[in-house]
Amino acid sequence: MSKPRKLPGTRRRGIVGHTVVALSDEVEYIDELRISTRPRTWLDLARTLRLDELVCMGDQLIRIPRPEFEGRSNPFATLEQLRAMVDRHKNLQGIVRAREALEIMRVGADSGPETLMRLAMLNAGLPEPELQLKLWDGPNAPSADAGYRARRIALQYDGAHHLDAAQRHSDKRRDKAFRAARWTVLVFTDKDLANEFQDAVLLIKKALRTSWVDPAIASGFASSC
Repeated sequence: MSKPRKLPGTRRRGIVGHTVVALSDEVEYIDELRISTRPRTWLDLARTLRLDELVCMGDQLIRIPRPEFEGRSNPFATLEQLRAMVDRHKNLQGIVRAREALEIMRVGADSGPETLMRLAMLNAGLPEPELQLKLWDGPNAPSADAGYRARRIALQYDGAHHLDAAQRHSDKRRDKAFRAARWTVLVFTDKDLANEFQDAVLLIKKALRTSWVDPAIASGFASSC
């Protein structure tokens, strides 16, 4: 629980109180309950979360929502807004970690596991993948969670909701379309999440070593592998 510094601290069993300096645009109301905005909450959590956790949270704030499922078309925040939040609180505890997180946050991860997969790839020295990679331009094009267009490698993370029968059918059509276009499709699950994507990284490395390279768009890519 946070309170303005001019008010006395909270002392109750099970509640940890602290004081903060929050500007007016960092606070909002929900049903008359005064709470911090999402960007400010993200910044406050920088003092306690690990770097990968903070990146996961940030990726969810900046991702582009799907209106048909979420009833909104704008992200909760942008990278620019989060950078502005960090710049105005230069001495806040956790500010260094927040700055580090901003450098590796990316628009395009639809879930925490997708972010963790990307971070595992980067930590292993793999090239940065493209996120939400479409097989072709168009609203109904099959898409991969991540991948390398120049190498025709599509990476999918199928979480628990992919166990639904209708979703499994959709996933099969998606993967079939990529394979028909002669792409390598690698599908990862919660088992890969459990071992921190160590096996996944090995499979991706192997695919990068053996995959076909499109000379039209792969300039400079091979050297980074």
